[in-house]
Amino acid sequence: MIRSLVLVVLGLVLISVGLLVGIRDGAFGVHSNARRATQMPVPEERVTERTEFRAAVSNSMRGAEANGGTQILFGDLHVHTTFSADAFQLAMPIAGGEGAKPAADACDFARFCSGLDFWAISDHAEQLTPRHWSETIDAVRQCDAIASDPNNPDLVSFLGWEWTQIGETPETHYGHKNIILRGLEARDIPTRPIGASGLAASFSRNRSPLASRVLPLLLDWPHRRTYLDLARYQEDLLAIGDCARGVDVHELPSDCMEVAATPEELFEKLEQWGVDALVIPHGTTWGEYTPLGLDFADKLTPAQHNSAREKLIEVYSGHGNAEEYRSWRHTDLDDEGRASCPEPTDNFLPCCWRAGELIAERCGEISPEACGARVHAARRNFLNAGIEGMRTVSGATAEEWLGCGSDRTLFNPAGQYRPGGSVQYSLAISGQKQNADPLRYRWGFIASSDTHRARPGNGYKDRMRRRYADIAGAPDERFSGLIPGTRGERSAKSIPAEQLADVPLFARPEFERQSSYFLTGGLAAVHSKGRDRNSIWQALQTREVYGTSGPKILLWFDLLNGPDGRKPMGSDVAMLDEPWFRVRAAGAQKQKPGCPEHAERALTSARLEQICRGECDNPGDDRYVITRIEIVRIRPQLEASEAIPPLIEDPWLKLACDGDSEGCVVDFRDPEYISGKREFIYYARAIQEPSAAVNAAGERCEYDEDGRCLQVSPCYGDYRTDFDDDCLAPNEERAWSSPIYLRPVRGPVSNGEI
Repeated sequence: MIRSLVLVVLGLVLISVGLLVGIRDGAFGVHSNARRATQMPVPEERVTERTEFRAAVSNSMRGAEANGGTQILFGDLHVHTTFSADAFQLAMPIAGGEGAKPAADACDFARFCSGLDFWAISDHAEQLTPRHWSETIDAVRQCDAIASDPNNPDLVSFLGWEWTQIGETPETHYGHKNIILRGLEARDIPTRPIGASGLAASFSRNRSPLASRVLPLLLDWPHRRTYLDLARYQEDLLAIGDCARGVDVHELPSDCMEVAATPEELFEKLEQWGVDALVIPHGTTWGEYTPLGLDFADKLTPAQHNSAREKLIEVYSGHGNAEEYRSWRHTDLDDEGRASCPEPTDNFLPCCWRAGELIAERCGEISPEACGARVHAARRNFLNAGIEGMRTVSGATAEEWLGCGSDRTLFNPAGQYRPGGSVQYSLAISGQKQNADPLRYRWGFIASSDTHRARPGNGYKDRMRRRYADIAGAPDERFSGLIPGTRGERSAKSIPAEQLADVPLFARPEFERQSSYFLTGGLAAVHSKGRDRNSIWQALQTREVYGTSGPKILLWFDLLNGPDGRKPMGSDVAMLDEPWFRVRAAGAQKQKPGCPEHAERALTSARLEQICRGECDNPGDDRYVITRIEIVRIRPQLEASEAIPPLIEDPWLKLACDGDSEGCVVDFRDPEYISGKREFIYYARAIQEPSAAVNAAGERCEYDEDGRCLQVSPCYGDYRTDFDDDCLAPNEERAWSSPIYLRPVRGPVSNGEI
């Protein structure tokens, strides 16, 4: 305590002196702006080369005639800069960051580092002041204008934001959604982005304690400007109040923060603005901020789901996979309807159960009865604390929690996986009936990065774990007490939830474990009629899209015998006949070291190192092999009481490829569709041969013969894991097609579409 007070006093003295004599060198914090991107497009011949290569791959495979005049384009629709508070905090040197990452960096990275065809900015609306929003608009317009020909641009830039909502209970948690706008003209853009209320909003609007603002300056004086700029950012944010509730958006002043507490309010405000916008849920299985009992079923209502805007879902990102359903849960209900802790299964250890085991290990000499009571209380306290459960077992290390909360059979899972938010589960459930049919989700699948380092499409090379993935930690032991993850003193008893002291949202032990689950990001792919904005938007609207786990895998999935011919992925078709499908896939090009010549010409060597770290998307002639195609079949509930697990068949089919690097083509039919007399959903996964990937082994559990995790070797975000250790492990990278939705004919059908 005395040491901390002395440090605070010394810090205040140093800051005072700095303010008096150092104004001219930036001792005062300044607004960190969006800056200016490199004013040079990718050469036209390089863009043409990309297009011709992808067309040639398609033409080399059977079924190329079914392309329908489209081309595959790759993008990233989930990109944060340091206009987002969490991204700004990640950028701090005490967290291992590199300083501010503005929109100009994102533009240059998408264009020259990752070689994307399109991208979208999506900073947290709860932290976008009017000044931030204005600068974001200008930066995206500027990035888009660099492409000289709007009909054939090298890069299309979309404007958007993230609606970041965290509820304290499953019922009040609606999750995170990206809002992507179609156009960049004034008429296409709301005056203010629309943020959410809840825990995330309150976290971003709280002033940091004095000690946490002073001590970094004292301990890391050479980087003082970065910390002072963060303080300025926080003060500017606190100076803006929320807009009045229940007022039409056009009648609100321009200098307030617009808030929607629920998706229903969000959709209402978007309708008032009258803008063309897509709303894309993401991070639906990530448990860092999601209540234990999350269930998509209670979100599937006419008020909280808008099928005209919510057409896409993010199946994968740098925060992990959100695709797969599992029947286990983090919490059960006892005979009295209260939350109880489920027992472990073969592949899943509930963290509430592990909390009891940890307390049992601390029982010492007390009686078995007394120890059992402590174990029972530990599990109850964990559940009562919700997403703060790990704080109830004070002093427990990441190693002691083992691999709880995850499932080793999942592909690159989000940490503390929530199966009730998985994409497969959302497709299997049915809501209340509207007319004759129940309400259902109709997603198209995309993936993106969710980068908080202004690095769109950062999965092109699995490297630089601490620079590309959203991993933070103290660079050395001096800073270890200044960042989230502190555990407190060890206690023989667990702490009741009501006795936990308030801490910032991410200042929890679970934050420390997340560094083993953060990945480089995924990609969104579209089958587009052209490279221009409108063509890409049309593909997003019609769900002719797919996602990859990072590499530029090429994928086509078609219904060949629709009522009026071929139907691509994303289609919703009424038909009577046995369906006949075709999947075509080709592996990504293997990467060469360094950067292509056009990137080296456009960027100075210093800039190339700063944003690309000297490595760009630099495809060679060789390609990875697609080893197999997996088909997932889902039959949505006929009634809400119908059991979910039998309805999700994953995989329903597993189709081997012949190992040809030129690509894989498989056909399949489903004779059960006709006799089923119900809706069927099909989608394809194209699996690529194993390659090394960041954090692909998660916490690196060592398992016994029964599949129980005996010990872990976490990939820390701080100095405990070597900075150059990328925690690589073999990974079967993949692409997920959007589903094709089929159902029997019930009444008039126009062109096969329902």
